[in-house]
Amino acid sequence: MKIVKRISVGLGVIVLALLGLYFSGYGGDLAFRAFLAYSQPASEFDAHTTVAEPEYSDAINWAALPEGNDPADLMPEGVDGAVQGEHPVDVFFIHPTGFMRSNTWTSPMDLNSGTEENTLWMMANQASVFNGCCNVYAPRYREATIVSYFGETKLRDVVLGFAYEDVKRAFTYFIEHYNQDRPFIIASHSQGTHHAMRLLREVVDTGELSERMVAAYLVGGIVIPVTHSSLSSMANISACTDSEQLRCVVHWDTQAEGAPADLLGLPRPADSLCTNPLSWQVNEEMVTAEQNAGAVFPEGTYNAAMGKGEDTSTSQAFEALPASLDQHTWAQCRDGWLYVQDQTGSEFDEAGTLVTSGNYHMLDYALFYMNIRNNAKLRANRYMEQRRK
Repeated sequence: MKIVKRISVGLGVIVLALLGLYFSGYGGDLAFRAFLAYSQPASEFDAHTTVAEPEYSDAINWAALPEGNDPADLMPEGVDGAVQGEHPVDVFFIHPTGFMRSNTWTSPMDLNSGTEENTLWMMANQASVFNGCCNVYAPRYREATIVSYFGETKLRDVVLGFAYEDVKRAFTYFIEHYNQDRPFIIASHSQGTHHAMRLLREVVDTGELSERMVAAYLVGGIVIPVTHSSLSSMANISACTDSEQLRCVVHWDTQAEGAPADLLGLPRPADSLCTNPLSWQVNEEMVTAEQNAGAVFPEGTYNAAMGKGEDTSTSQAFEALPASLDQHTWAQCRDGWLYVQDQTGSEFDEAGTLVTSGNYHMLDYALFYMNIRNNAKLRANRYMEQRRK
């Protein structure tokens, strides 16, 4: 089973490698052009031809809810946590891209599909990080296909903008019907981080919601990273610079030591925010593995088959997370990337694929699972202490 897991996560990195070919200039290669042409949906994006917008009063349109039994409830072996629904703090989690197919520009939200299975994978291996501090709310939404990242920036932004409107409506519903004026965390990964950053800028920062935001864990922006300049335009939200700061943002993109700074051909903006999740500081100091409270190997199989084709479910169940691996890797920010120990020969050695690519996008949460979990609890407790004063 573990071999299957390793291959599945590795396939996700192959996607990143293809993405890198495009952005690096190697996208001019005829083979890649042919692949891109074949993978594009047959028609231009038209918002009027998508499936109906999800109604967030219906629980079916939430991948995780405190009152439901879902993979976001999982905890690593040996870890205890409070019952969902009993925390004084909520988390609104925006999942990354799970729609790898490209028959359409946005997910048709078919519950019996590989895409929706990927969403459950994200609940188990990412959103579950926050169930130790918070009641977990995670909307399903008409996410953009991975292929939308390969084309022109203008088209990408249009499709992402469409998906964002679902996220925004879900957040509004969350605030008005679920949150009950509790403090909240916003958390995300990859495409979810692109939506989360816009949500902070347009909705949270502009009013009283910024006072209720504990922190934002906007992880793995990679193609569109969180930058200091994007945060500087906000009135009430800034970058976190220590482990207890509130109303602030953390962000990192992980890759192996020895990988070049322009890995995948994705040049990092000079002011990319890199928060070291072992120290929660924004600097280029090396933090040793002794500060790593535990990495957690991903549970289940990520459906990474890409391009046109059947979006097939494998009918898998996400039942348990393994025990954490203490002191697994050191971490250091450099050139806007978070460098970690090369995972060759470790539990995270994906049959050579991760070693080849050097990018650990699929492991942004996994390598620091317990540090994130512990820090979210610390910030939530810190917020509640201040509120009681």
